[in-house]
Amino acid sequence: MLQAGIAIPLSLAFTLIPLQRRGMKDFSQLIEGYHRFRAGDWQQQHDRWEELSKGQSPKVMVISCSDSRVDPSQIFDVSPGEIFVVRNVAALVPPFETAAGQHGVSAALEFAVQFLGVVEVVVMGHGACGGCKAALTQDLHGNELGEGGFVANWIGMLDHVREPIAASQGTSGADAEKAMEYAAVQLSLDNLRTFPCVQVKEGSGALRLHGCHFSIEDGKLYILDESSGDFDPAN
Repeated sequence: MLQAGIAIPLSLAFTLIPLQRRGMKDFSQLIEGYHRFRAGDWQQQHDRWEELSKGQSPKVMVISCSDSRVDPSQIFDVSPGEIFVVRNVAALVPPFETAAGQHGVSAALEFAVQFLGVVEVVVMGHGACGGCKAALTQDLHGNELGEGGFVANWIGMLDHVREPIAASQGTSGADAEKAMEYAAVQLSLDNLRTFPCVQVKEGSGALRLHGCHFSIEDGKLYILDESSGDFDPAN
């Protein structure tokens, strides 16, 4: 819950304080949804759920943003058990490092690649990303922890890819924001390749990496062509 007196930058306002909450569900309504699921889909696919209770074997890991508007399962039209998903602010992957700390993304990647044996890892950015916009504007830089500081520290890994964008396109506007979102996907792919397990498996052909960007505005998915750096509509 937001605390009184904390100033929220405009770059994140649409994410943190939606202009229109009408129709958004609260927890009691989520429980109602659970009961519908339990009486409907769970019963209809009981054999599938029984199979899933014994383990999972997805082929694909998806790294996506926590944004409530970009659910990978819905966008890719998959069922439970078909993709292994990690979601965080701006769909970022930090580089491999051995320093002590809580490495949530790294742990999930290690589990997916080394134990589940996924054969593809997808990094999916998206349009109107509040994290990327904040990285571009740097509105949260200098904020205390709990008042935007955690977000600022996390998206700080985008600082060096931000510089050429800010220099050529400025720090506001649709073009600059999309360039920042694209750069975040490319950075995360670069960082994935700093992990030894990824290096080994990609080098042997046992693992493939993909980058993509989902446009909330028109519902289109764009796939990164790493040879050209372009994001092209999914065929």
